[in-house]
Amino acid sequence: MPDATPDRATAREAIALLTGAAGFTEHRPPPSPLPPDGPLGWAGYDAARERASARTGEEESVVYGTGVVGDRACVLLSFEFGFLGGSLGRKTGDRLAAAYELALTRRLPLLALVATGGSRMQEGMVALTQLQRVAAASVRLRAAGLPQIAVVRDPTTGGGWATVGAGADVVLALPGAQVGFAGSRVRPPDADPYAYSAEGQFAAGQVDAVVPADELTASVTHWLRALGPHEGLPAAPVPGALSAGGGEPGAGAGTGAGAGTGSGAGTPSAAGAEPTAGSVPAAPLPETGREAVARARDPRRPRAEAYLADYFAVRLPLHGDRSGSTDPGLLCGFGLRADGQPVAYVAQCGTPTRPAGYRAAARTIRLADRLGIPVLTLVDTPGAANDAEAERAGAGAAIADTFAAIAAARIPVTTLVIGEGGSGGALALAAPGNTHVTVDSYFSVIAPELAAAILKRPPSETGATADQLRLRPQDLVDLGFARSIVG
Repeated sequence: MPDATPDRATAREAIALLTGAAGFTEHRPPPSPLPPDGPLGWAGYDAARERASARTGEEESVVYGTGVVGDRACVLLSFEFGFLGGSLGRKTGDRLAAAYELALTRRLPLLALVATGGSRMQEGMVALTQLQRVAAASVRLRAAGLPQIAVVRDPTTGGGWATVGAGADVVLALPGAQVGFAGSRVRPPDADPYAYSAEGQFAAGQVDAVVPADELTASVTHWLRALGPHEGLPAAPVPGALSAGGGEPGAGAGTGAGAGTGSGAGTPSAAGAEPTAGSVPAAPLPETGREAVARARDPRRPRAEAYLADYFAVRLPLHGDRSGSTDPGLLCGFGLRADGQPVAYVAQCGTPTRPAGYRAAARTIRLADRLGIPVLTLVDTPGAANDAEAERAGAGAAIADTFAAIAAARIPVTTLVIGEGGSGGALALAAPGNTHVTVDSYFSVIAPELAAAILKRPPSETGATADQLRLRPQDLVDLGFARSIVG
């Protein structure tokens, strides 16, 4: 196994970077000695362990215990790469399983600081099956509604990446770290090294953020605050209306009943507040279907970025679909509002949503549901991407999975349509019974231009077709699709 490089942080240095003066209390599993030279009787294995211990001061390749990061208690486990390359043997598995059990017993989030070369070959299949132990422990923690965060250091490869690392709810990576299932000595000789880097894994949607070491404590603290554990969180308030000037909050309450509406200086009212039924939005409503569509397509209209910036004090993006793709036209993650309330968000940015976007949305909604965190969705798309590549990437299955994620959610989901609501590709992100619309939005089973073409009507009748579709904000309230108009 390779030795640690001089500039590679030790397991305890990695822990201290995050806990600082708050400190760390180490735990140890019950003693469980190995037979001489390990389960395979590998000649020289005991001597190699003794040298690794003398070099690092550690008894195994993992250190674990409880600590405080920022103001949040958690269970930390940290790999010592200097101990036989941070490899996983049976006693490593004992420590990992004990760390997960500690988090479960104390109902604390698990924070893993990973640096490993994979399974320990001197222990053969006994070492390899530790991955099954880790997977089972992770599943128990998930079932208990407790979050798992991984910080992948250099290097993170093999089974350690495929369980403790990539198996976490949120994956952060240090810049330049080697990250991948295949270690440097077992890859094809012509393999692109970028694919095995933190940055390459981020580009492929396998890592949520690449975070410099000096920003890691703040980032992890925010994530721990956002992910909890939490109990009894209220529904996400409906965002306040923004003006077409590009992000300035607008005035006015909504029309109809809502879980919370924009008011005053753009600060949404408390979750659960009900606007006055029948109140008139401050901004004028579109008089025709054609006008509603034109306003939704106006490039000056506020987009998802403006709404999210106004809504959250802190945003923590989740990145990618965990299947090798990303969609820059869909933003998702978790955020903290000014009062500290965590809310998960999924926001379309006005472009056709690609299969990777729907898979990322479903991932976010299911994670929020498991952790008991309310969800806000912002709908704004002319529809799902319909090119050949989208079909090859599984557009239908990805949209179906997003519908299913919202349908199965036990936590409250709040939707605001901020622009175009283009057919099923938009509806997949809309909350049944809790969808609200802005004055510069529309929602339709089909775009009026396409409807007119299907009906073999001339272009001059597109406006009349839009009126027939009843796609204006006020139509959507009258039809019972939307609960209120935010404007």
